[in-house]
Amino acid sequence: MKNVRVRFAPSPTGPLHIGGVRTALYNYLFARKNNGTMILRIEDTDQARFVEGAEKYIVESLAWCGIEFDESVTVGGPHAPYRQSERKELYKQYSDQLIASGNAYYAFDTPEELEQKRKEAEAEKKIFTYNAESRKYLCNSLTMSKQDVDKYLNEDVPHVVRFLIPEKTEVLMYDIIRGKVVVQTESLDDKVLFKSDGMPTYHLANIVDDHLMEISHVIRGEEWLPSLPLHILLYQAFGWEAPEFAHLPLLLKPDGNGKLSKRDGDRLGFPVFPIDWIDPVSGEKYTGYRESGYYPDAFVNMLALLGWNPGTEQEIFSMDELIQVFSLDRVGKSGSKFDPEKTKWFNHQYLIKQSNEAVANDFNVILKEKSIEIKTEKMVKIVSLVKERVPFVKDLWNETYFFFEAPQSYDEQVVKKRWNENSAQQMTDLATKLSAIEAFETVTIDQTLKEWIEQNQFGMGAIMNALRLLLVGAAKGPHLGDIMEIIGKEETIDRINSGINKL
Repeated sequence: MKNVRVRFAPSPTGPLHIGGVRTALYNYLFARKNNGTMILRIEDTDQARFVEGAEKYIVESLAWCGIEFDESVTVGGPHAPYRQSERKELYKQYSDQLIASGNAYYAFDTPEELEQKRKEAEAEKKIFTYNAESRKYLCNSLTMSKQDVDKYLNEDVPHVVRFLIPEKTEVLMYDIIRGKVVVQTESLDDKVLFKSDGMPTYHLANIVDDHLMEISHVIRGEEWLPSLPLHILLYQAFGWEAPEFAHLPLLLKPDGNGKLSKRDGDRLGFPVFPIDWIDPVSGEKYTGYRESGYYPDAFVNMLALLGWNPGTEQEIFSMDELIQVFSLDRVGKSGSKFDPEKTKWFNHQYLIKQSNEAVANDFNVILKEKSIEIKTEKMVKIVSLVKERVPFVKDLWNETYFFFEAPQSYDEQVVKKRWNENSAQQMTDLATKLSAIEAFETVTIDQTLKEWIEQNQFGMGAIMNALRLLLVGAAKGPHLGDIMEIIGKEETIDRINSGINKL
């Protein structure tokens, strides 16, 4: 394989959608797998849609995901600058080159004139396109005399540069994922390459930069597949060798009906952005995976498997493992349904893999916000008992609050089911028995309970359920012996006595 150079080239028009992150990830995996170069290029030629803070957001999001760049707007590189707005003087010469070679032309049609053409076509139930047929009758350098064209240009009459789509030509293309693609030029329109504001369009800037930055493979979303014939024709017009192309399948809504959009996340109750985004104009906040409590490794693992499969049953992959096994020939053609519950499952797997100490440190941040301080050893023990029950660190509180505070109320349904006329006396006697334990540890607590229950011929379930109710306030929590050891003898007896009095 030739020297691999790939790029992720987002536009700073808003927050980076997870579909974009997946595109960046696949480029990164492909580059690292093939000892290649990964480039970040910011395509900000559409100044009308530029959003303040979006570029910074993109860089921060990809850094959180662990996607590293060899050349970029932040680290520089031999093909700098990597921001298209800083390269705009460059594109004019290539636009002029296409005009000189007869592959492009000036178009002086005003927006009002083109809108009128569209309305006329609509009236006839047709669609107006600026193509090989219509360009023969419109205001452009193909229909005007050279004298008039020069006059318009000298007088700075607003104009654009359009690509001259060749007539009655078959465009043959090959996509790594989709195979051979053939398009007839009759179905194509003469796209604008250079705008009246002096900026190139995506089509021209993209091709020029990919060529100058020696991009070997263009790995991008399926939405760019309709642009592939134009891009192939542009490479041919310049006399350049085209890179190889791979168009990735869409990410679909959970029900499979349509592309997962930026608006779907908060509407459907799950993030669609890597990190939180606050719209600089409206102030509206959009939720991100980072702030929702996801591990970046879990997020990346989940994204990698949306559209690609390793060919095995393995689902949990580190970034290094993904690099080793990734290949574009295992990327599917059809869209992949996004599954929010599966995403939580991935995070749960990664939480379980974390050390108890690491999870305890993360959980301690939440406890400090609640003004709770606890010794590290005790925190680690608590985490070890419950971490397999939750998908997120933030959910640990709901599984552990009773370690830090005594019940103020008792689940009515549990009281009705588990508390009877004998419970108060049984629990009073049990409190006396527990208070006599010297080494108040799980093993001795369990042994004392077992012997006391057997001696009195009580039902194990009846005693343990009533005791759990008094200690926790509900029918939940880990092993009772562990709970009692952690909260200590004095607190255990106090909770039993307090609960008896209240019930």
